[in-house]
Amino acid sequence: MAMTWIEISGPVKGDAADAIADALLEAGALAVDVADLHAESDAEQPIFGEPGMPLSQRWADSRIAALFDGDVATEDIEALWQTLRDDVNGDAVVLGPHEFRVVPETDWVRATQAQFEPIQITSKLWIVPTWCELPDPAAINLRVDPGLAFGTGTHPTTRLCLQWLSDLPLAGRTVLDYGCGSGILAMAASALGAAEVIGVDIDPQAVETARLNTAANRLTASYAVSDAEINRQFDIVVANILAGPLTVLAPAICAHVKAGGQLALAGILPPQIDRITDAYAPWIAMTVIAERDGWVCMSGTRAP
Repeated sequence: MAMTWIEISGPVKGDAADAIADALLEAGALAVDVADLHAESDAEQPIFGEPGMPLSQRWADSRIAALFDGDVATEDIEALWQTLRDDVNGDAVVLGPHEFRVVPETDWVRATQAQFEPIQITSKLWIVPTWCELPDPAAINLRVDPGLAFGTGTHPTTRLCLQWLSDLPLAGRTVLDYGCGSGILAMAASALGAAEVIGVDIDPQAVETARLNTAANRLTASYAVSDAEINRQFDIVVANILAGPLTVLAPAICAHVKAGGQLALAGILPPQIDRITDAYAPWIAMTVIAERDGWVCMSGTRAP
């Protein structure tokens, strides 16, 4: 017999969403999701944050949805929702009326695969999930599936870095992918003709994933889990991380860039540009070279 779940959802104002989500989980919800009430409309409000850091803002209007086992009586779920409304609503409505939805059992593998399609980076470079046909067999087709490491080509920062690498003459040059994740940038550099490519990541799972991806694509790149293992300089260095780590790691990253070498940084939001510029100024003058979906890529050349 197919399993089903019951979803109850409704609008909520401001910071109250966090406390309501906690209360729903404590009452037996299997999962709780909080999203912009105006998502996918002109009124959508983008909110950016970095892993491990508390969000500094919330949506003014959110939609909170809680998933319960299908065996739970809807009357009990409805009574819980009404209790929460009574607790938080005062002169103004904080938690709005609810809606019910039955969530049927789903083939989540197929549903997940349907979200990922081949991505064209340039006329000569594609990122293609393994279950998809090659859209252009004559192009460079990197086979990368969603997995345990960041970097499948779908995120704007990854695409910015791939575009940057594609625009460089890589033949005969050495490349370092600092914070390699899935190895997508390292693989792209290898496929685009770099003479030697090394990736480094502090996450052992990411390094193992990168090695497997590289082998599956029949490319050549080596990987390390420690900066100490790559005590040398490169012609090209690319670091797609986040502004916080990029700032702290500026001396270490710049130490790997040869005189006359090029550096690209991504994972940066527009308000963070000045912070990155200042952090790298002692070694390399960084400037914004591209923007995509609210993220920027910065690049610079180390003085000869």
